[in-house]
Amino acid sequence: MKILNRMVISDFGQFFYSVFFCIFLCLHSYVSSAQINGKINGNLIENNQPIEFATVSLAKMPDSTKSLQIQITDSLGKFSFDHVSFGNYQIKIKRLGFKNLIQNIVITDINSAYTLKNLVLINESNTLKELVVTSQKRLIEKTSEGFIVNAAANITQMGGTATDLLKSTPTVSVDAEGVITLRGKTPLFLINGRNSRLANANNLPASSIESIEIINNASAKYDANAESGIINIRLKKNIQNGTNGAIALGTGYGSRARYNSSVIFNHKNKKWNFGLTYDTRFAGRTRFIANDRITYNNPDYYYLNQERNDERYERLQNLKLNIDFSLNAKNSFSFEAIGNAEEQDNDEDLATQIHKKSHSFSSANDRHSWEYQRAKVAEFAWEYNRKFDNAKKSLSASISTSFNKDRENTDITTQDLTEGFVSTGNPLLQKTHNYEDERTTNAKLDYGFPIASQGLMEIGYKGIFRSIRSDFETSTKVGNDYIINPAVSNLFNFNEQVNAVYALFHSSMGDIENAKWKYEIGVRMELVNNKGETQDKSTRFSNNYLKAFPTANLSYHYAQDAFWKISYGKRINRPGLGQLNPFIDITNAFSPHSGNPYLKPEIIHAFELGYNKAWEKYDLTSNLFYRNATNTIRNYFEQLPNGVILNLPLNIGSANSYGVENIITGKPGKIYNFNASVSIYHQTFQGGDSLIDAVQSSFMWNGKLINNFVVSKNSKLQVIGNYNSETVTPQGRLTALYNVDLGFQLKLGKGNARLGFIIVDLFNTLQSGYYNYTSAFTNNRTSKADTRAFMVTFAYSFRSVFKEKLMENQFSKEF
Repeated sequence: MKILNRMVISDFGQFFYSVFFCIFLCLHSYVSSAQINGKINGNLIENNQPIEFATVSLAKMPDSTKSLQIQITDSLGKFSFDHVSFGNYQIKIKRLGFKNLIQNIVITDINSAYTLKNLVLINESNTLKELVVTSQKRLIEKTSEGFIVNAAANITQMGGTATDLLKSTPTVSVDAEGVITLRGKTPLFLINGRNSRLANANNLPASSIESIEIINNASAKYDANAESGIINIRLKKNIQNGTNGAIALGTGYGSRARYNSSVIFNHKNKKWNFGLTYDTRFAGRTRFIANDRITYNNPDYYYLNQERNDERYERLQNLKLNIDFSLNAKNSFSFEAIGNAEEQDNDEDLATQIHKKSHSFSSANDRHSWEYQRAKVAEFAWEYNRKFDNAKKSLSASISTSFNKDRENTDITTQDLTEGFVSTGNPLLQKTHNYEDERTTNAKLDYGFPIASQGLMEIGYKGIFRSIRSDFETSTKVGNDYIINPAVSNLFNFNEQVNAVYALFHSSMGDIENAKWKYEIGVRMELVNNKGETQDKSTRFSNNYLKAFPTANLSYHYAQDAFWKISYGKRINRPGLGQLNPFIDITNAFSPHSGNPYLKPEIIHAFELGYNKAWEKYDLTSNLFYRNATNTIRNYFEQLPNGVILNLPLNIGSANSYGVENIITGKPGKIYNFNASVSIYHQTFQGGDSLIDAVQSSFMWNGKLINNFVVSKNSKLQVIGNYNSETVTPQGRLTALYNVDLGFQLKLGKGNARLGFIIVDLFNTLQSGYYNYTSAFTNNRTSKADTRAFMVTFAYSFRSVFKEKLMENQFSKEF
């Protein structure tokens, strides 16, 4: 083993030195090359204050309609264009609330470095007043790696969490239990670009979210553990100078009342930016679940019928502090602290009847459980950014640590019943607890620099260090005391380290200012070490491996508004703690679930062909994709004695999927615009010899239609329809999901106050379930929660920064 470790370390070291030797040669070549292009620098101000987030476009005359380069001004109002060939140019500057500014300049060999110092933008107050009333931030914005969903533009989900926003996000599927998938698989979740224990989408209120970024085909720069893509949730941060603040209140009612509040305060000057945000949410919901099962090879437990009623109350609080400091024009530091506290009380009643194959009565019971969950998460993040005179050169470093304490206690009372549903015998009293302590640390370093005239090299390191301690205990009351059951009680410790380095090269072919061909080649090396064991040593495992993950893409821009793109990436799906934890949850004794500590990582090869085209009023994004996976991890139902069916994750064999995604955005008129998306894909599971039931093949699809209506200059209406078809599983299918949500927003006074009305699940159609059909049993489960609810929100802001951001509240329309 020691020899093997030396070989792994030796190979890793040789790779590391090879990468940096190549980088050294590239740098030497770059420094030695002649510089024949010019450069344009500048900065924008108003009342001697820098103007951030202005759009600066560069066009070569005489055709000023074709932008060669586009920049967004930084926190100091600066912009920079490099590699500008000699000639006549026009610079256009746009910023909401200011008059457009146009500058004509000439770049020659004598005047190759042109500086536009302290350009003054004029505040167009009349225009600003009108724009504040009528403008609407686009719901979907395309990027080179996918697209971004702007949370503030989705007014029908103002009453929810990040999960609710994702239910209305193109190409994203959210099932009945809140499981989020892209193209049928679970994506990697990031918070502000980092791995975080806060990445529980149902614990993040919509009011704290600025945008959601969907990355379909991640490059080598991102974690390899992004099998189907990445969902990066960006939290809000103020960008405007001065003192700003806002308050939002909301209430609503489904079958239970719901309340929320949000307070935001921020102060920003030339060097410092302080922000403080507090959100709180209270929500209650009810749910009814019916389950019918037939077990063919067990005549005494042949028919199982269960009916479950549960009522849950949840309270969620979030507190966020951010401090930013700009040392000078090139160096900036950021600190962020986030606290999350969640409380859930669940009152559940489960009635069970069992009949023999002859239809005669076998047994019955009523199982009542009171579950109390308390969870606290604290996360701290530090970041450093370095800018250079050359805008293509960049350096950033960050480190973050999150701590999680999750405490769940359950009291269970089981009462046996006669065939006539009369109590018999003494009730069985049990207690369980599931305590989890987790710490996750991320360290990251990224450096980018140009190579020659058209190349850009990015290199970096990322380390993920995770430790988890899980304590599961079950006790049964005997006499006056609760006696611990050692067969279902244990401690589980899990530790994992992921050390990764990457190199990513971007370049283009053809005219440097209007390249038609662009390509990107990268490789990521990840050294993984993890181990887990129970306190009694009954379960022990470890995984240590070094793997390479190459990525590549090539795009052809045959027009300024259209391009083709083809890409490939190798990915991995490492099982998480919830999938590895061996403890069995006995809340439902006949349908328990557990993890599987012997899961192997899943390896994925993904290919994609994409097309993008923009017209005057319409925009199309279309992607064909294919994915092959080995050691595929899926939940599997395994029959145990006495009519028990255990649900646990298994490596079922291989899986293949292929399909097409289309996103169409249109604005056919002044009062109406829409976004329509549809994903159609085929998925096949092929189980091993021991999993004869794990063979399924089917076409599936999901679609979303987002309609926006400008009712008046002070109001807008949004209607969103969702549909997810039946989804194939290794042993059956998930039932179809569909619903319609409606939102209306009205601006009051000068726009500082807003009133919102929302109805979620307008026609009360949202229900879930699944059915399994195997050689040993069949199972049919349906679940219906109080998904239809009406909500009203009110928000008020001082200073204009929050006017387009604060009508979200924190209602949960959870299943």
